[in-house]
Amino acid sequence: MAGYTLTYFPVRGRAESIRLLLADQGASWTDNEVQMGDWFSGKSDIKKQAVFGQLPQLQHGDFVLYQSNAILRYLGRIYGLSGSSNQETALIDMVNDGVEDLRLKYGRLIFTEYETGKEKYIKDLPNHLSAFERILSNNSNGTKFLVGDKILFADYNLLDTLHVHLDLDPKCLASFPLLSAYAERIASRPKLSQYLKSEKRNKRPITPKHK
Repeated sequence: MAGYTLTYFPVRGRAESIRLLLADQGASWTDNEVQMGDWFSGKSDIKKQAVFGQLPQLQHGDFVLYQSNAILRYLGRIYGLSGSSNQETALIDMVNDGVEDLRLKYGRLIFTEYETGKEKYIKDLPNHLSAFERILSNNSNGTKFLVGDKILFADYNLLDTLHVHLDLDPKCLASFPLLSAYAERIASRPKLSQYLKSEKRNKRPITPKHK
């Protein structure tokens, strides 16, 4: 198949975990940016094609796929990032669903409750992060990855989710030594570190609400 084209808005958003995976795996891809104005005005032909009227879209040769978590799982299978057994596969799916739950809570805060709910959200955040601390502690005492001995697709999703929460509250991992070390360890992987420091990545806001 030909290379990847990732279609999304000019923000990190739900496409960023996909970019993290591709960058860390040494894959090349093209970012096809859709302007918000064109999308919401109906000028974008891509919106008419989108299966659920949503982005991101991944095109891999002639194959087109939507939904960020479906894309992560697809790439996970291509690069061997889906677990080495049925049990590992099930566990990584479970953890990724947990990341999705937290991502949805974050999105609701940013887009609908930021002015009135930020303080409460940050106060409640440790209750959500503690689950991931426990998951890490159950795998080699938190010295490796979420599941098993190698990085899997949900690790990229969690890393991105931790990054957006660190932007919201830079001290949010202070009480979670395993999560804090995990985030630093994953982000320091050579290819991923290079991407995280790139101008192209850092000029993108996290969401349209960020400047």
